Amino acid sequence: MITRYTRREMGQIWSEENRFRTWLKVELAATETLAQAGLVPKAAAKAIRQRADFTLDRIREIEAEVRHDVIAFTTAVAEIVGAESRWFHYGLTSNDVVDTAQSLLIAEASQLIRSGLVRLSGVLESRAWEFKDVPMVGRTHGVHAEPITFGLKLANWYSEVERDLVRFEHATEEMRVGKFSGAVGTFAHLTPALEEKICARLGLVPAAISSQVIQRDRHAHYLATLAVVACTLDKIATEIRHLQRTEVREAEEFFSEKQKGSSAMPHKRNPVNSEQISGLARVVRANTVAGFENVALWHERDISHSSVERVILPDSTTLVDYMLERTANLLETMFIYPERMRENLESTGGLVFSGQLLLELVEQGLSREDAYRLVQGHAMRAWKEGGNFRDLIMSDGNITGRVQAKALKRAFSLEWQLRHVDRIFARVFGSKASPPTRSRRGRAGRARASS
Repeated sequence: MITRYTRREMGQIWSEENRFRTWLKVELAATETLAQAGLVPKAAAKAIRQRADFTLDRIREIEAEVRHDVIAFTTAVAEIVGAESRWFHYGLTSNDVVDTAQSLLIAEASQLIRSGLVRLSGVLESRAWEFKDVPMVGRTHGVHAEPITFGLKLANWYSEVERDLVRFEHATEEMRVGKFSGAVGTFAHLTPALEEKICARLGLVPAAISSQVIQRDRHAHYLATLAVVACTLDKIATEIRHLQRTEVREAEEFFSEKQKGSSAMPHKRNPVNSEQISGLARVVRANTVAGFENVALWHERDISHSSVERVILPDSTTLVDYMLERTANLLETMFIYPERMRENLESTGGLVFSGQLLLELVEQGLSREDAYRLVQGHAMRAWKEGGNFRDLIMSDGNITGRVQAKALKRAFSLEWQLRHVDRIFARVFGSKASPPTRSRRGRAGRARASS
């Protein structure tokens, strides 16, 4: 259940208290910058810095009357600051504060998500090396195709997470913008130079141009990137769900001694974590549609995007952070069954080697069509009658008379099929190598023993 999520940082970032504290941070940066420029008395800026504060209860009380959260916020602060508060929020419009503060909140949330991506990448790298040479059958359309290794599957996921990380860092950087351009983006009360200085004080860059709001294509791109990350996690979870099917059972989520899978069937060991990850990915993807809808606003702004973002930005960042943690834990603790992988690989009596046999016959002078027809005939017989494909091939003089024994041996060689695994790993990981830890070897060992 999602209520078991123990990480509190993301919830704190999007809390009402932190949102208003971030607004105050933006206000103070603006006030101090304007004081340095001589537009606000330095004594007033100092008093604002020392006294500025608020209580949530007072903001809520004022907002209930004025129906405007920024006015409620500035009024609550002004009551505490006193006479110098006339210089608080000087020259600003609401979204100078709200949009800039939201960029800061997204930056905070993004740090956690980036950390989760880095952790997941490390888990995948370690486990890929652990199972680099563990053979299993590759499947296309859900049907046995040709041999792979479980390490290759993990390395493929690792490579995708690395791309996710690059995409996410780019989207995060694109969101690291602020604006202090006023009610319609013309700097009617401040100047572009002052905007640059306020943003620099906050660790942001100014949007080159804005209306009353930062343009929402940035937010849509950010949300879409979160959705791509969620798709990766869904992809991993979906594969684990398939591998845990009873008739496959090549990998399995960790299942504790006290865990129960069904209220009615005591034997059940269900992939509940993977199913939850897949389900939550749908929510993140759906939120992206709302983000796209927010791009088109009336003229220089309306507030149709505001209520949406109060839901989709906290929800999507929180869900992706949660899903990253769950996926990393899932991969780190899951049981792997190498013997079952080998059993499934060999279950069709060599059918997975038909492609190499086809090439051997072509090399001996047969047309591709004739070679294909010859190999497929034995393959279909093995499928229908449950025979051993390798034995059928070896008993066919049309094949053994054309292909030398050495070539036939190569055609059915697992080592030959997997001879480029090291090269693939070198391309994915470079010179890095992560041998499995002792605890992971122990988990794999227990899994092998139980298979």
